[in-house]
Amino acid sequence: MLSRKDHVQLNCGIQMPLLGLGTYKLHGEELHASVDMSLGAGYRTFDTAAVYANEAELGRALRELLPQYSLKRADVFIISKLDPADHGTQALNGCLRSLDRVGCGLIDLFLLHWPGTQGLDPADPQNSSNRAQSWTVLEDLYASGKFRAIGVSNYTSSHLRELLGNCRVPPAVLQAEFHPTLCQRELLRVCTESGVCFQAYSSLGKGALLQEPEVQAVAGQCGRTPAQVLLRWALQQGVAVLPRSRENACVYDFELSPQNMLRLSRLDCGRRFCKRDPSWVA
Repeated sequence: MLSRKDHVQLNCGIQMPLLGLGTYKLHGEELHASVDMSLGAGYRTFDTAAVYANEAELGRALRELLPQYSLKRADVFIISKLDPADHGTQALNGCLRSLDRVGCGLIDLFLLHWPGTQGLDPADPQNSSNRAQSWTVLEDLYASGKFRAIGVSNYTSSHLRELLGNCRVPPAVLQAEFHPTLCQRELLRVCTESGVCFQAYSSLGKGALLQEPEVQAVAGQCGRTPAQVLLRWALQQGVAVLPRSRENACVYDFELSPQNMLRLSRLDCGRRFCKRDPSWVA
């Protein structure tokens, strides 16, 4: 089970478990089984999004399964995200739809999923004003208690600095692709300096990094799986992670040496495994 030391205190004062279940592409029985397994393994954070089309399924699974583990709603941390199609004037409706679909009362952390607006050219300056308008909506819902924390996803360091310079409520979390071939050093530095928690997705490079020789070599040296080594590499940098399997919960009883941390970090080459690159968004 996860303990309090495996949580991070966000800049808004609440605690978030560093280890969470990502539910991208999970639906139906697969999603239900994953939530069941995760609760049993000690996971307490569950990440969904409007564009995943599974907010309602996740909410139903949690409502059904929590009592089986003698847990209450307050024992889990739910994350969801605004559909990029709802940026700007539709942001409030998008947020309220997510709250309704999840159906678990408030949402613990709500993120702007993408810095650009769906259907708008990435270079269009309207993207900037749209996300600023969306952030104001998140600030209002945070103030009303509908969201316990608010943040952003897929923002670059430039997008983050823009937000930090103009917001009433600073983002508590920035969620982005992060692994040894995409170390995101500048973005991580800006988050650290600004008190924003960095949360990683695609920590395993969509599975490709499990076959990386350097990762396998470090895993063999540590007597751990490649997945556990990749997650531990992120956690030792203070980065929260969103894996899926039971074995990946076993990442708190070992530590990578400074030499192995450096060995993995030297794989950095700017390689992304997710198709879209937010650096193109104005």
